[in-house]
Amino acid sequence: MVKMRLDLGNVVLRRMKEEDIEAVKALIKEGCEGTENRLILHLLTRPLALLLLAMLSSVLRFVVHSFIVALLIPVFLVIVYLKLTIPRSTGILGSSRTYWDYLGSSFGAGAEPALPNPHAARAGLVVGPEKARRRKKAREKGQTGERADERQLQERARVAGEVWVADSEGEVLGCVARDGRSRQGAFRVCRLAVQSWYRRKGLGKLLVEGLEARARQGGARRVYAHVPFPSKVGETFFRKLGYRLYGETSGLQGEEEEEEDYGGPEKGWLGLPLTKVFVKDL
Repeated sequence: MVKMRLDLGNVVLRRMKEEDIEAVKALIKEGCEGTENRLILHLLTRPLALLLLAMLSSVLRFVVHSFIVALLIPVFLVIVYLKLTIPRSTGILGSSRTYWDYLGSSFGAGAEPALPNPHAARAGLVVGPEKARRRKKAREKGQTGERADERQLQERARVAGEVWVADSEGEVLGCVARDGRSRQGAFRVCRLAVQSWYRRKGLGKLLVEGLEARARQGGARRVYAHVPFPSKVGETFFRKLGYRLYGETSGLQGEEEEEEDYGGPEKGWLGLPLTKVFVKDL
């Protein structure tokens, strides 16, 4: 695959605005391609699942009088069940919600300062409030569509959380989200996605570390990253950034108290894990 050249110094880490929603949706869709099928394959090949399928096939063998049909029927029914239930239980790219309120996440984005970019000083990149306002006005020219009441948007924004994008010359190259369930002292990171053309160039690291800096400024002492299971790439990525798998080191202060909100991975069919949770102390 051809890789595009990217100067990280020219990247602005800013809140997602309403005009960015379709670009972010496309990023999320690209990022989750194949995730659902890999997860279903993983669940079907677990020992407990194989044992249950074998028992069902044995029972059906006396009804359909065909070994192949008796074997395929339970597998087919389980796949259909998982296809219908997995999105509802795990969402996409580590979020526990199947539907992300993008409009709510974009509310008030224009007032938020950009996340720190350590490469920007080298490139001499400066993005001031006036420039951000001019860019917003230029993009909103001719934009139509219904907008919800401002009070409703404020409440939706509180619940939805925030989506931050990596912007280079007006193009959205990547995104990361802070889940609305984040609370005082802790951040929950999910939905990290980067355009395929710009992967392995440090953009994902820049997004996560920028959000970590924001969390640190807000007084957070711990960041949780939820990664779809199984995802070797995601696991390797967060470990390189200093994260550890939740529960890997026992007895850490504060971990037990927060387990109900953040510690446990999402569970699915037969109680098998659907996500992995990584933790980093700030």
